[in-house]
Amino acid sequence: MTPDKSHLRSLSYADLRADGTTRRGIRDNIDSGTLFHARRDYYVDGTASDAIKSAVRVGGHLDCVSLMRELGVFVLLPPTAIHVHIQQGRHWLRAPRSRSIRLAETNAKIVTHWRPDPVDEHSTIAYLPRAVAQAVLCQSPRAAIATLDSALHLGVIGQADLCEVFGYLPERLQKLRKLIDGRAESGPETLARLLLRTLDCSIELQVEISGVGRVDLLVDGWIIVECDSRAFHGGWDQQSKDRMRDLAAAAQGYATLRPTANQLVNSPHRLTDAVRGLRAVGPSSVHNDANSRAGRTRNRFSA
Repeated sequence: MTPDKSHLRSLSYADLRADGTTRRGIRDNIDSGTLFHARRDYYVDGTASDAIKSAVRVGGHLDCVSLMRELGVFVLLPPTAIHVHIQQGRHWLRAPRSRSIRLAETNAKIVTHWRPDPVDEHSTIAYLPRAVAQAVLCQSPRAAIATLDSALHLGVIGQADLCEVFGYLPERLQKLRKLIDGRAESGPETLARLLLRTLDCSIELQVEISGVGRVDLLVDGWIIVECDSRAFHGGWDQQSKDRMRDLAAAAQGYATLRPTANQLVNSPHRLTDAVRGLRAVGPSSVHNDANSRAGRTRNRFSA
């Protein structure tokens, strides 16, 4: 979820007084939790996330995969550390160790990224294009592509911003750009697409099938791959709807695979083995009949 705009900037004591808050009011707000005193002359809205509070507390801006997670963008790294941008030239941090410290508020490790950025000192978040580039550097290539897809799909960055993002990345990572596709609606969907690319098969994204609905991926025109996550497919009502869709697809000769996000990350061969097995058998006779395809409207782009 995108943070509230009031969380994107810290306030100074002068800012608070200028808004009419008395000294006693400031103390009362801190005591009640509606205001967080991050460090000397830096105050943050009390409802801001622990990640933002911690970034400001140590003297920086929320950055990299931590900022992406704050914005709702997919990242594969678990939230065991808070990534913070520190403006190059700063010679101290609020906490005693610069690269690996633990804060009582979150008990999370702090990972610092030192660089010169065009960011205001009272911003609670890093300069966005540099933060996206840093998230690429801190993840594996496949996870980085999923993050870029997600950022594009959510509108966190636009196509025009990609030139700037990749301008901050080394030559060895420039090849990732041709693999980005902002139509992907989830990180697991991107991971599945990248796995399937190794099979030399045709892959279509977000295909509308009559009587079924829109599916995540369509392989070779007849294998549906739906990338399920607990967040959107955990309840029984949703699972029932998914199974009804699978039955409707099977009635038209489609085969459906539903790998979970965990399986795509920890057992990626399960998906590729399954697709290989289905392709070895071949499509159903329904899909050998060109007339049966009339009900399917394909996305005009392919992966």
